[in-house]
Amino acid sequence: MKIYKKVTLFALLWLPILASAQNLPSLLTDKNINSTFSIIAYDENAKEWGIAVATDNIYVGNSTIYIEPNIGAFSVIAETEPNYALEGFKYLREGKTIEESINQVKQNDPESNYRQVSGIDSNGNVFAFTGESLKYWNGNASHKIGKHYVVMGNQLDDKVLDKMAITFENSKGTLAQRLLKSIVAGQEAGGQITGKQSGALVVKGTDNEWYNQIDLRVDNSKRPFEELQTLMNYHYGRIRLNQARYAFEGGNSEIAIQKLVEAESMLDGWTGIYSKIAMTNILIGKKDKAIDWIKKGIDENSNWKVNLPAFYFMKENQELNNLIKPETFTPKDWENAIAMLISVGRNTEAIELCNDLAKKDITTTYLNYLIGKAHYKNGNLKKATTNLEKAIEMDENNVEAKNLLAKIKSK
Repeated sequence: MKIYKKVTLFALLWLPILASAQNLPSLLTDKNINSTFSIIAYDENAKEWGIAVATDNIYVGNSTIYIEPNIGAFSVIAETEPNYALEGFKYLREGKTIEESINQVKQNDPESNYRQVSGIDSNGNVFAFTGESLKYWNGNASHKIGKHYVVMGNQLDDKVLDKMAITFENSKGTLAQRLLKSIVAGQEAGGQITGKQSGALVVKGTDNEWYNQIDLRVDNSKRPFEELQTLMNYHYGRIRLNQARYAFEGGNSEIAIQKLVEAESMLDGWTGIYSKIAMTNILIGKKDKAIDWIKKGIDENSNWKVNLPAFYFMKENQELNNLIKPETFTPKDWENAIAMLISVGRNTEAIELCNDLAKKDITTTYLNYLIGKAHYKNGNLKKATTNLEKAIEMDENNVEAKNLLAKIKSK
């Protein structure tokens, strides 16, 4: 009796510690089960498939999201079993329906009662099931099917799935934006009764280039939904920054300014992209705003100062005068300074600066490539050729110089 009491007391003392890593159903069933909720959906206009998911454990996106554009997608939660996706894709390719594909795997799965699986095919047809044993857990375990989407989860507050479905159906924006709104709405409706720790959102499309595919993951956080939103802002903010530059180069300053303002609000906090924001402001003629972003970069990360040589041409500005110190520049710093001049269309200044550096015996293969590029942009192909040949003479592996020279000779 005394031994039994000691063992029981030991177990009770350790249970809270264990439960912080595993929820109660996991402990009782000795399985890797985590309370999770997800939404899977298809956008027939964009030809995109997407999944958003959150859980009370780490790196949820590692094992719950499976998407193959033009084939379909699967969200697999609770006691995760990748075969529902791996085998499911195979059955879809063979021509089976999404329901048949999932059920084919299910009938060979002796532990299907511990699974939650939703799937969607190439045309947006959906199917899902919730394992029978999940109803015995704390909270609600269920799924809800709508047009081209499924919401599902376990250990949830009662209103979570309804709120997720309504939000998705009524929201506007890209598929990724609608998915995030839906899962955030689920959290705001009560979410998982055990809390949250990680989240992920993946969208892949038939016609999407790699840089337009979305794969956002927050693997361990007290605020995974907020961090997913930040990552999504960065994704779309970078697109808007590029749009701003293209609009300016296309002669549409009004659109350029609009896109830049949108980009700035979305990219705040991404210190590594501040130099591109500053450069775009310079292009549009907003030098003061460019300086603000340069200072902001240094304030947020002292190592950001490595970017300062690129803004050499702004050294006379009172706010930057003490920060930009040409006397300390390495050849690499001068290369960055001249590359920026070319990027903002100041090719003649780039040429003059290169010539001044050459008089001081500061010359490299890349500096010769850059002066050749500046001459090329100014339309002086003869001088461009001379400098590009010199660049290649200094380094026969200077592929940028070779490519530009080949382009000139092909004309």
